[in-house]
Amino acid sequence: MANRHLARSVVLQSLFEWDFRDKKDGSLESAIARNAAEFAQFSPGAAELSFMQDLAEGVTKKRPELDTIIVKAAPDWPLDKISNVDRNILRLGLYELLFADREEVPAKVAINEAIELAKSFGGENSGKFVNGVLGSVYKEMGEPGKDAVSKKKDDKFNIPLEKMPIVKLGGAVVYARHEGQIYLALVHDVFGRWTLSKGTLLDGEEVKEGTRRKVKEEIGLDVEIGKQIDANEYVATHPEKGKMRKQVTYLLAKAEYGPLTLKQSGGLDKAAWFKLEELEGLNFYDDMIPLMTKAVKLIPKK
Repeated sequence: MANRHLARSVVLQSLFEWDFRDKKDGSLESAIARNAAEFAQFSPGAAELSFMQDLAEGVTKKRPELDTIIVKAAPDWPLDKISNVDRNILRLGLYELLFADREEVPAKVAINEAIELAKSFGGENSGKFVNGVLGSVYKEMGEPGKDAVSKKKDDKFNIPLEKMPIVKLGGAVVYARHEGQIYLALVHDVFGRWTLSKGTLLDGEEVKEGTRRKVKEEIGLDVEIGKQIDANEYVATHPEKGKMRKQVTYLLAKAEYGPLTLKQSGGLDKAAWFKLEELEGLNFYDDMIPLMTKAVKLIPKK
């Protein structure tokens, strides 16, 4: 099959059938073979059939994670209230957005393909709905590959590093002592990872004051800022503002142990305290692990 869009249409038809029949009547593999012949009116070769089966299998295996992300990204729409078609388009689109080979399926291709499926098979507002949900997740991912759409001759997308505008951010490893134990306050994002309170500083705002403000806004704690833990810089691309250098400073912050009040955000779903010995079992981003290790060593013993 020369058209991957057609292959995705076959997968969607098969997922719809599998979901409609409560995942009990027949296998996805046989549904794909049948739908490829009946719906797409062709006999797929080994490569095409493998692509469709791998995609369908990936969606079904990751279904619990995908559904959790859908719930978080579309809080006004309970999963069982989303139409069968839209629900499976979102699962398929999210799977390719989050788990497919980025070289084979760029993030924006995954989103655009899902939108086209929604327009073809969904209702009047399905395209807009799918675009909104996937777009929200894409932003939370940091918009990977976004500068791929900026190949046009636009100065703000084609400037040397030294001329890029700088955006400063502050993040904190927040700790407290409670009943003889040291606890860390962490936030949890919609991708299932525990991470740190972090945010953009205001123009002219000192990093310690800005970080203190962001922690208060995000988890409701008043903190005393301590030593700097680390700092890094990376290049990001805004679809309108162009490329920029983001400079992040991570600080140690002391707080009184107490309830955490998470700010309502599309990217975060909870906040919690953890004892130091509980950190090992948590799901962190890889770059957070050395940062947390360094921070724990800097916490005063008393």
